Parts: sequence; C-alpha cells; structure tokens
Amino acid sequence: MKFLVTRILPPVLCAAAALALSSCGTTMQSGPQTSFKFDPPLKQPQNASNVRVKLSTSAQRLYLVEGNEVLLATPICVGTASARTPQGTFRIRAKTAQRRRASSPGAGYPMTYWMEFYSASYGMHWGFVKPYPATHGCVRMPLNSARKVFNTVRVGTPIDVATSQPWDATIGKSLPVLDDSSLPDPPMSYMLSPKVFSDAQQGKMWNF
Repeated sequence: MKFLVTRILPPVLCAAAALALSSCGTTMQSGPQTSFKFDPPLKQPQNASNVRVKLSTSAQRLYLVEGNEVLLATPICVGTASARTPQGTFRIRAKTAQRRRASSPGAGYPMTYWMEFYSASYGMHWGFVKPYPATHGCVRMPLNSARKVFNTVRVGTPIDVATSQPWDATIGKSLPVLDDSSLPDPPMSYMLSPKVFSDAQQGKMWNF
C-alpha cells in the first residue's frame, strides 16, 4: 500500500540564516535513506501566529518559517504531472492526527497528521516519500517531519505552494535524499490497527 495514491475522496552549504538547521544534522548523505531515519530539527517559533508553511513543488521541499527564519526544513513528495499539487496561497483548513482514508481502494489506510489546505481531497500528511513526484496531489511527509509540523501549525496557518521557494538553493540542497520505494509493505492488519497511530506519536512505524 505504500504506492497507494494519497488523494482523499468524502501528504551545498546553508545560508547564514540556516546554520542552526544545518548544524543539527540536515546535511547531504552519500546516498538515499528512508524517511523513517530522518528527524529534522525544529526551532520553536516566538509567535505561533506568525508561522507560515512554504512549499516548493519543483524541489520537493517544505519550509516552516517565521518571518524570514526557517524553523524546519524537510523533503516531501508532491503530485505527479497529471495530478499536480495545487499551487497558490491557502490556509490550513483542518487538522486530524489520526485520519484514515475514507474511499476505496485502500479505505482505512492511515494518513497520519493530516493537515488539509485546499479541499477534503488535498492535504499534507505522513506518507512514504520518494525523490520524485508520486502522489495525486497530496503532500507526503516523513513521519517525524509531519509530527513536528502538525504540532506547530494551527488551523488558519497560511501555506504558500509554489514552483520554487527562496531556500531551495541553500537549505533545500542541504537536505538528504529520501527514498522509501525499497521498503516492504507493512501488514494491512497493522496499518488498520490503533497501534499505527500510537507508534506514530513516538516517531516510529512498524519495524522501520
């Protein structure tokens, strides 16, 4: 089910401003790693009402910012050319930590840390990440990234989805390549159980 499309029907050196992030382990790796090994540093905002989400579809990067300061940066996975992630300025419309897919195929599949921003069909959430666009419009995020962003944003937090963002050439290039395509599918009995959500709260899932 890691290849399940996630659309819901009824997820170089740093610039000086990024030194705090780059010094905490978001540096380039020698090769791809799985998203479950990625745990980005988060700088707590001074004023939660000033937090913004900036999303780059071409670089597949998400930046949680306050003013011009990046609080968290993470690789993501966005929509394919035939099912693009909507671009524009939106707001977080709803948050649900334990959301499940409502439609078939895949009804009941966990979409943990759901943050809706365009409609009930489009949101940011945990999902298997690939280094190329692979969704039907949702934004898949590494588990720890999704948890930290979810706990920082509010309903109403602005989100800017654009082809590129100012940090793509600096902080964005310092992030590792994440690729979950070689991971085995977790048992559906596990994915449909309450344990998948309790594990997610601890930053883990199954045996990854």
